[in-house]
Amino acid sequence: MTSTSQPTALITGAGRGLGLALARSLLSGGWRVVVDARRTAHLATALPGAVVVPGDVTEPAHRDALAAAAGGLGRLDLLVNNASDLGPSPLPRLADVPLAAVRRVYETNVLAPLALTQALLPRLRDSRGTVLNISSDAAVEAYEGWGAYGSSKAALDQLTAVLAAEEPGLAVYAVDPGDMRTEMHQAAFPGEDISDRPEPEAVVPALLRLIATRPPAGRVRAADLAGASS
Repeated sequence: MTSTSQPTALITGAGRGLGLALARSLLSGGWRVVVDARRTAHLATALPGAVVVPGDVTEPAHRDALAAAAGGLGRLDLLVNNASDLGPSPLPRLADVPLAAVRRVYETNVLAPLALTQALLPRLRDSRGTVLNISSDAAVEAYEGWGAYGSSKAALDQLTAVLAAEEPGLAVYAVDPGDMRTEMHQAAFPGEDISDRPEPEAVVPALLRLIATRPPAGRVRAADLAGASS
């Protein structure tokens, strides 16, 4: 397999959790992978062979660097907008949530994915590629304390649906991975034992199935994909 024929992915928020697990799996499957994270010192050993771009996805210069890194590989088959901001922990009610924190959540969870998608659309069109926007059940269910995060993911779901309508040549999905044993999930439940939640690696096979099979665009639950593969 030549380098120009290798599929290429860009995954944001790949320093830990689901982004890291998916990047590791794609690399082992022969993909070339560009990743970003705010903490990257460990990624040289965690993701050998990946192109690592340190930074914050809310910053335009960092998004430019990500687009340039993907462009340097000659093609882009998969964009995974995984980087997310939960907001304050413990999760405050809407009556108390600081508006500055809400703005930060929306910058990370809505505006940054849109901006990065805009920058990468030409390459995604060329490859008839796939866009995975990582969502949450909080986008469709009303949980106390989850107003900022949940409403941002609801907005991301709607952006995903409109992108799918506007770009029929692409495979575009909002993916609810379900509860996972991650830093973010722990921050949502400070002091609680979340050891019963599955590791992010358990979700990866469902995402790989989605990428490989390209069902109709829309909102999907990883649990349903896992059930379909059994």
